[in-house]
Amino acid sequence: MSSLLHTSSEHATAASRPVPGRLRRLLRGRPAEPAWARPALLVLLAATAVLYLWDPAGRGWANSYYAGAVQSATRNGTAFFFGSVDAANFITVDKPPASLWLMALSGRIFGFSSWSMLLPQALAGVASVALLHAAVRRWHGPAAGLVAGAVLAVTPVAVLMFRYNNPDALLVLLLVLAAYATVRAVERGHVGWLLLAGTAIGAGFLTKMLQAFLVLPALAVAYLVAAPVPLRRRIGHLLAGGAAMLVAAGWWVAVVDLWPASHRPYVGGSEDNSVLGLTLGYNGFGRIFGGDGNTTAGTPGGGTGLPAGMQLPAGMDLPAGGMGGFGGATGIGRMFGDAVGGQVSWLLPAALITLVVGAWLTGRAPRTDRFRASLLLWGGWLLVTATVFSWMEGIFHEYYTVALAPAIGALVGIGGRELWVRREGIVARVGLAAAAAATGAWGYVLLDRTPDWHPELRVVLVAVTVVAVAGLLTPRRLALRLSVVGLVAALLTGLLGNAAYAVQTVSSVRTGPIPTAGPGGGPAGAAGGQAALAERLEQMFPGGRLPAGFPEPPGGAGGLPGAGGRVDPALASLLRGTTSTWAAAVVSTSEAAQLQLASGRPVMGLGGFTGSDPVPTLAAFQRRVADGDVRYLVAMGGPMSGMPGGGSVGGPMAASGPVAEITAWVSTHFPSSTVGGRTVYDLTKEKN
Repeated sequence: MSSLLHTSSEHATAASRPVPGRLRRLLRGRPAEPAWARPALLVLLAATAVLYLWDPAGRGWANSYYAGAVQSATRNGTAFFFGSVDAANFITVDKPPASLWLMALSGRIFGFSSWSMLLPQALAGVASVALLHAAVRRWHGPAAGLVAGAVLAVTPVAVLMFRYNNPDALLVLLLVLAAYATVRAVERGHVGWLLLAGTAIGAGFLTKMLQAFLVLPALAVAYLVAAPVPLRRRIGHLLAGGAAMLVAAGWWVAVVDLWPASHRPYVGGSEDNSVLGLTLGYNGFGRIFGGDGNTTAGTPGGGTGLPAGMQLPAGMDLPAGGMGGFGGATGIGRMFGDAVGGQVSWLLPAALITLVVGAWLTGRAPRTDRFRASLLLWGGWLLVTATVFSWMEGIFHEYYTVALAPAIGALVGIGGRELWVRREGIVARVGLAAAAAATGAWGYVLLDRTPDWHPELRVVLVAVTVVAVAGLLTPRRLALRLSVVGLVAALLTGLLGNAAYAVQTVSSVRTGPIPTAGPGGGPAGAAGGQAALAERLEQMFPGGRLPAGFPEPPGGAGGLPGAGGRVDPALASLLRGTTSTWAAAVVSTSEAAQLQLASGRPVMGLGGFTGSDPVPTLAAFQRRVADGDVRYLVAMGGPMSGMPGGGSVGGPMAASGPVAEITAWVSTHFPSSTVGGRTVYDLTKEKN
């Protein structure tokens, strides 16, 4: 009995003990911080998690091109390492596989599904918000960190991408990690943190190649200018960070390119079956200058924006803008244009204004001034990335701009806080008011682009903007409370349009290769990329129909991956019943991914991403058929399949190069039948 009483007494004592120190610090935060700071952060992160995780299964496979590669990676170790689209390892996706690795690991743990595939993307978003908050808070306080995190969390394109399976979610997380590590490195001139920053950028390269390097100038300049150590050490530290970056980025490239080509999948998107060729070509200079398989902002008589190897019929020119340019025409206005503006630019004017005003106020500050260091880091990130996006002539899609969201959030949070504490000065006070006014005016313009969608938001935005500007222009010594009201109204002005678009994005389904956020992204269930293509074709050709003689694009509608629509159950059943290495071959890996997701069987994607990769050759494909490795060839639908104006199912695609030779050979030598509305050639039976 005494032992029982003693045990009960111990339990009572343990229950009465205070919360352990670590948990208390997690919930309360640092002693020096305000009591509201840590609870507010936890609420922000919880709300972000709900926003990004809400109904993930309702999005289906999102981008089926990447979903097919994730499926393959969960089934085959070789496919996992190389990032193969198919589990039989014919060809890889046209990006390095880092983002696929995370989604595939989730699939192996929880079983492959839409939910398990999209879970790491959402968690990457929550982690990005937390890291951005931490990076901003260290130098500028919890309020600035919360604003920065909130702006990133509700930026429409961020909401879209952290709920999608494109590589951009992991890329943003790694870039924010690199920025956080740079902030820590600048504080004491610590090379260890620079090594972490370089490693994060290198991992970013393994996610989306050279785009990860766009933030390098900003990180390097911030450290070179502001680190509190001699110049010689700063340069040495940067070189060490660069070496860490090269190792983190280069190990996989070296392994793949040194691996015997006959014993690994073809590097999708490359012309020479090498990662280095892909890096410098299609995903490198081709993105900046066009060519190398990239579409361009073509003009009559100039570039057409068609995939490589395709030509217009004699005498035909496309209207200005060609088939490319879904992100709008190149130039300084691209980030504010109809295609991109609503995705990311709601607070871009405010970020630019605070950057300029902040630069003016810190013009004579000491070298190690942290406000100026922050402007160099986040402002450099924003300006370099936005400039490249604005003038790149190769493939550019609206969702790329998610890479701008952390910098915009940081500049708004940092600039707002620093100008607020300096508001007794006329420059800071006018700067704050100008930022609020510009945000309200630009938000009105963006909302007015969809005039039938909640028009009351424009009225509310105008009213809140007036209150914000009036309050912020009031000097603190006259009416502190009015100034605070103005500050709160300014925050509402900045977040109103963002949040409205974010909620609309979550409440409707986005699928397909080129998704867009907000009410302009198409109705629920519509693929954002298909809607964009349909709108472009409506502008170019009456009724959205391609004119007679126009070649059928190798990747389906407009050469877009994943634009083929759902796979008919009868066709999926036919492929599911095969036992060959590849159940079928089809032009483009995007179509192959859709077929294998529906059937669960590997499908060979002829010609890679757009059907224009020089693989396989006719002779190689003939050997595969002779050996019984490929059972069927499935012809793609018409160029407008799933688009306004319809489209019909035809024979093999009218493309050039090896793919054209293969499809011509198949249509000549093998019988066809129609299964599920698609033309299917049986490669085991030659025509009599």
